[in-house]
Amino acid sequence: MNNAVTSDQANTNNINNPVNDLVTDSTLYQPQLIEATQQAKWAADKRFEVSNEPSDKPSRYMLSMFPYPSGKLHMGHVRNYTISDVLSRYYRLKGFEVMQPMGWDGFGLPAENAAIANQMSPAAWTYANIDNMRAQLKLLGLSVDWSRELATCSPEYYQWEQWLFLQLYKKGLVYKKLATVNWDPVDNTVLANEQVIDGKGWRSGAAVEKRDIPMYYFNITDYADELLDDLDQLEGHWPSEVLTMQRNWIGRSAGMEVHFPYELEAQDNTLDVFTTRPDTLMGVTYVAVAAEHPLAQYAAEHNELIAEFCALCKKGSVAEADLAKAEKIGMDTGLTVLHPLTGKKVPVWVANYVLMSYGSGAVMAVPAHDERDYEFAIKYDLPIKQVIEMPDGYADKLKAQAAADNTEVNLAYTERNTLVNSGEFDGMNFEQSFAAMLKQLEPLGLANKKIQYRLRDWGVSRQRYWGCPIPMVNCEHCGTVPVEEKDLPVVLPTDVVPDGRGNPLKNIPEFVNTSCPKCGNPAERETDTFDTFVESSWYYARFASPNDSQNMVNKSAANKWLPVDQYVGGVEHAVMHLLYARFFHKLMRDENLVSGDEPFKNLMTQGMVLAGTFYRVNADASTTYYFPHDIDIDYDERGQPIKAILKADGQPVTIGKIEKMSKSKNNGVDPQTTIDQYGADTVRLYTLFTAPADQTLEWSDDALKGPYNFVKKVWRIATEHMQALTDANIDPTVLNSTALNTDDLSKAAKDLRRKTHETIAKIDNDLGERLALNTPVSSLMELANELSSFKASGEQDLQVKHAALLDLLIMLSVYAPHVGEHLLETLGLDTQNLAYPTVDASALVQDTITMIVQVNGKMRGKMEVAPNGDPEQLKAQARAIDSVAKFITGEIKKEIVVPNKLVNIVVVG
Repeated sequence: MNNAVTSDQANTNNINNPVNDLVTDSTLYQPQLIEATQQAKWAADKRFEVSNEPSDKPSRYMLSMFPYPSGKLHMGHVRNYTISDVLSRYYRLKGFEVMQPMGWDGFGLPAENAAIANQMSPAAWTYANIDNMRAQLKLLGLSVDWSRELATCSPEYYQWEQWLFLQLYKKGLVYKKLATVNWDPVDNTVLANEQVIDGKGWRSGAAVEKRDIPMYYFNITDYADELLDDLDQLEGHWPSEVLTMQRNWIGRSAGMEVHFPYELEAQDNTLDVFTTRPDTLMGVTYVAVAAEHPLAQYAAEHNELIAEFCALCKKGSVAEADLAKAEKIGMDTGLTVLHPLTGKKVPVWVANYVLMSYGSGAVMAVPAHDERDYEFAIKYDLPIKQVIEMPDGYADKLKAQAAADNTEVNLAYTERNTLVNSGEFDGMNFEQSFAAMLKQLEPLGLANKKIQYRLRDWGVSRQRYWGCPIPMVNCEHCGTVPVEEKDLPVVLPTDVVPDGRGNPLKNIPEFVNTSCPKCGNPAERETDTFDTFVESSWYYARFASPNDSQNMVNKSAANKWLPVDQYVGGVEHAVMHLLYARFFHKLMRDENLVSGDEPFKNLMTQGMVLAGTFYRVNADASTTYYFPHDIDIDYDERGQPIKAILKADGQPVTIGKIEKMSKSKNNGVDPQTTIDQYGADTVRLYTLFTAPADQTLEWSDDALKGPYNFVKKVWRIATEHMQALTDANIDPTVLNSTALNTDDLSKAAKDLRRKTHETIAKIDNDLGERLALNTPVSSLMELANELSSFKASGEQDLQVKHAALLDLLIMLSVYAPHVGEHLLETLGLDTQNLAYPTVDASALVQDTITMIVQVNGKMRGKMEVAPNGDPEQLKAQARAIDSVAKFITGEIKKEIVVPNKLVNIVVVG
């Protein structure tokens, strides 16, 4: 079957897999043939490779967040990389030297889980996926410099993060401490928060325990102020919602550290608590500590029930979200501390909602003004003392709402207001009470002002195999000792097939057993590996010099390319990845590897790709989702699905919501299938034309026909124009180098030139200034329509059409590079030296314009006039038009002239 089509109205459903049936008729648009040909040319020419040597061109670094090699591309990938590629191709045409690299975020838990499921090594699985996805990406026609390709799971890459780790260790920016983690007692492994399901291990089903283990930390809080303050540099260049998320995550807050005195075993001590609400201090009715807190441990040693409770608290997830949802439980330790202001005894409770890893592992509880404390106080009948004035009717309103919702009422009032029931502090506002309490307590050593951050130091140890080894050695004589730089990289064994039970590195003597770099005695390597966020935090910088074997980043290359001019990726990475990358940039700056404070000058967060879902609810209440291609769908006149039938059994299925494409919902679209059917150029156009790049895209297979028919129209215009040149015995290469004579152009030719240069200006502004990627496609379609309707009546008209067609194809090559460059080459242009068209201001000048003439608001005629004409002359000319005059049947009450647009004659009678 031949997939090539010659008519814009051809049935696109007949082009299923035409690769083997291609014909050589150049008048037929055959995307599979021309796309493969163009891609081969680009590869042979090394078209998109760039040098680190100085250039007289300005540089531009365009980067999309690199993919995790899952094995197959999805449409989210297609959209992401098409965005950065369109911008890359645009800036090349504008005279920039553009670097657009590609790499692979190779380490991570998904590879380890897939390897367990498939009984193969994560390395083999990952590299096979990389090969497959690289081939898929190349089918998209991306202008990537593949000579800079890297994979974070290669020793050539990760040796440099090991090197940086050692530099930070020397500076004291890396330290080791105990951390509370999720522990699966059956698989003997640490679980990520997302691997804990209803308090049980995702694989073993065992009840998860909390366990304290030693972990390495990056001291990111040393950079907290800089990370927060430097966000100001990114205002107007990053989405405001991303900046807000970053600020909230860092969470700088001014508060007070309050010290509650106590005596234990004849020793004076204080329970230290940080609070942002010292104005509620007089409302403290108990304090709560974590199960691992020294006071809780002391109580556990003297009370078996408390010991059992502390053991119970060590079970379950350590995730903040899980703790927030979990039932709040606690026990009175029998211990007390003294209230720093009143000197009264305050009971100490051990509670499951307090974590030792957050702050000091203790909180002051103010049930009247904290929802969590209120819930706990109600459960255990603890005192609730109001110390902040509540608005009239506040409690009644909450009670009524809870009754309506059939929920428990929580009467905690959490807003700031005037202090009450606070003795000498009554009547004060927040600021006044803060100052007054600090003035009284600070001289006594019972309080101090403190800046605290929501941001915690970054724990980078992971008790898993498939990751970068941490370059440390554990010696029984010397303790923890760093690996010497000359012995880097510490290479991860790659012939390991994990079984999910613990870290297999512990069972590899060849890896574990080593000698101490300090004393030379037998020692053991650290078997923890780095958090995979470490690899993705600096890959953008390594792309500047990916093959440098002497430096983590080559400084001169970094100075040429960094910071990244445009970074593109999903908003789901708005916090952790971007924060850690910003942190790493500052670390590398302080190692004199890079310059500047920020890694990404501009950021675009592209919207998700959504698609419809189809399902049935089974007898056991489970849900089965079906692929769209297995469903026959009926649509209403607005194109909305109204009926869905499963092809296999002819029975109806439920039309579900439009949701993010996912394997679980079977609503993903295979890019390979779509490219095979329509070609990569159509897919690229569709992903950017259908919705603004930063908004969600609702996928529709049927809607692909629009961009496909547009490409076919351009193909037809070009082939018909080439035939017209042949018929007129005109060599297109001569026209390419001949200046257009604009004297005595016909009105149609002037209109076409004006439309062409208006389009050039608009697309230049859309891409270069507004970062609007969907509207240029509309502009190209409008220009193609003008070209299609233009009828050349002589050589000069053909020359005007030729110039317009070349400009259209150059701009189209940004979005649809295969067909754009193929047709340009057919017209005799060297596509290696293309430049973005320049606007001819003279082409924008209009000799005449068309004005509409209305009578009582209804159009009755048109007239060709000079721009900016005299209003009185325009009124007279409008009245003289026959089709207008016959409607002027009464008195003319008013004549309205809208300059260069319309004349409206208001008639009464």
